[in-house]
Amino acid sequence: MSKSHQKDSGGDNGFSRRSFLKGVGTGVISTAVLPGVVSAGKYAEKIQSPQEWVTSDAITLNVNGENRRVTVESRATLVSVLRNELNLTGTKNGCGTGECGACTVLIDGEPAYSCLTLAMDAVGRKIVTIEGLAENGQLSPVQQAFLEYDGYQCGYCTPGQIMAAEGLLAKNPNPSTEEIKRGMSGNLCRCAAYQHIFISVAEAAKKGGR
Repeated sequence: MSKSHQKDSGGDNGFSRRSFLKGVGTGVISTAVLPGVVSAGKYAEKIQSPQEWVTSDAITLNVNGENRRVTVESRATLVSVLRNELNLTGTKNGCGTGECGACTVLIDGEPAYSCLTLAMDAVGRKIVTIEGLAENGQLSPVQQAFLEYDGYQCGYCTPGQIMAAEGLLAKNPNPSTEEIKRGMSGNLCRCAAYQHIFISVAEAAKKGGR
């Protein structure tokens, strides 16, 4: 590189393409970081303390045909209230993001992920958990079929699988194999007992579902 080119690149005032790019990079980082800090201003303390916006209220939930009075935080999910406040631990807390289906319950007859449902949003609705299926000590046809046809292995996902099947058969009492697979697709089994699960649902349908 010639001396003249070096001089043009660096400049007499010490300004160079390298220093320019470094300056631009710093500016970009500052622009990306500072707005959040600057805009927060006097509210920064509140942003760091989100619990200030959490409230608690006494609500009534209709669970398995019984009204249950509980005090819950506004952010409490239905699965946490069922398990921790009402001691209905049959409903499992799996992924917590609505991916596995272990927490499935029936809300107004429809299968729902209780980990994605706020407890307060379930007020005034009919909730059924795995504990509410048996009547007078008699298992429901779905429960009995899962027992007879090995529709489980470790059992962790089984309550959610059964609740999904209950919702499916309530809507479609005589589903085809493909309809069963589609209806149960929102529930994962890490043990991969799917074939037995599908057979259990089909056999429950033969016996009248619910």
